[in-house]
This record gives sequence, C-alpha cells and structure tokens, in this order.
Amino acid sequence: MRRALTDPGPRPLPDEAARLLEDLDAPPRLAAHLRAVHDVAAELLAWVADRYPALAVDADAVLFGAATHDIGKAVHPEELSGPGSRHEAAGHALLRERDFEERLARFARTHASWDAPGIGADDLLVSLADKVWKAKRVPDLEECVVDVLAAASGAERWEVFMGLDDVCDRLAAGADRRLAFQSAYPVVA
Repeated sequence: MRRALTDPGPRPLPDEAARLLEDLDAPPRLAAHLRAVHDVAAELLAWVADRYPALAVDADAVLFGAATHDIGKAVHPEELSGPGSRHEAAGHALLRERDFEERLARFARTHASWDAPGIGADDLLVSLADKVWKAKRVPDLEECVVDVLAAASGAERWEVFMGLDDVCDRLAAGADRRLAFQSAYPVVA
C-alpha cells in the first residue's frame, strides 16, 4: 500500500489522510483512487480561487474530503471493484470514531449525495472531483456548481457554465493517465 501513496503520479495526499490509510492497512487501489481524486480537487480549487475568489471555500476541508471520501471502502473493499454505497456511512463513522471533526468527516457521506439538502460549495467540489477524475460528466451536479459560482460572483450563469465546462474538459483529458495509475495497484493488499 505504501507504493500507492508514494509512487510518482498524482500529488501526494495530506499527511493526516496518508497516515489514516496506513493505519487502516487500506487496499492499495483505494490509496491510488484517493490520490487521483485529491489531485483533481486541488486543480478545481486552484481554478475556483483564480476565477471566483469571492466564493467562501474551506480548501483544507475540500482537500481532506477528496483524500478520504471513499475511506469506508477500507471497511467494504468489495465496493472498490463493484457497486455499493455502504462505504459512505461506514467512512463517516470511521472518521468520527477517530475524532475527525464533522467538517472533515462529512465528505465520506456527502460525496455521492450532492443533491441532498444542506450541501454546500465544499461538498460540491469534492463530488465534482470524484466524477471528473475519470472523465465522467454529470450535468445536474455541474449545474449545482454553476449555481453556487454564479451566486458568489454575480456572473451570468452561461458565462460560469462555459468556464466550468472548459476546466472539466481539461481535467477529463487526464483521465486515462489517472485511471492507469489507479489500475496499477491491486484491490487487495
């Protein structure tokens, strides 16, 4: 699993997230996946900071959330190679049991329910990173991001949409590289 955390490729995970994965003896594939999503989240954050500086974003929380959003798959490793959502509640519980604040733990349960009430910009950015890392485009999710960015900036929705579409296209162009990185690591240790 250590190689999945340190090999050249997507940027390294935050130290706290990497230590957690090591403590859990998480599957190497999970560590690789989390690095890929974390890397895309960092790119999205840089774009948002540059284009929409008025948007209040907790960048540290978003980066930690992207680095741990699927941590529940350490408990439900079958969901690394198949469908399932049990990892969401399990991941949130695991993080809370290890005394992570709710502002950090919440992404484990919100990353797949981006259309639920009370979801904010931080949650949307983690959800978007979790989709676009593999070139998956989800129009409803992207519309939610456009709404948040337009509200924060006062820009026209069409203008925000065009910019978000461009950055998502750019990030999606690296999907093959990220998928190859993830696939290089086994699902089980």
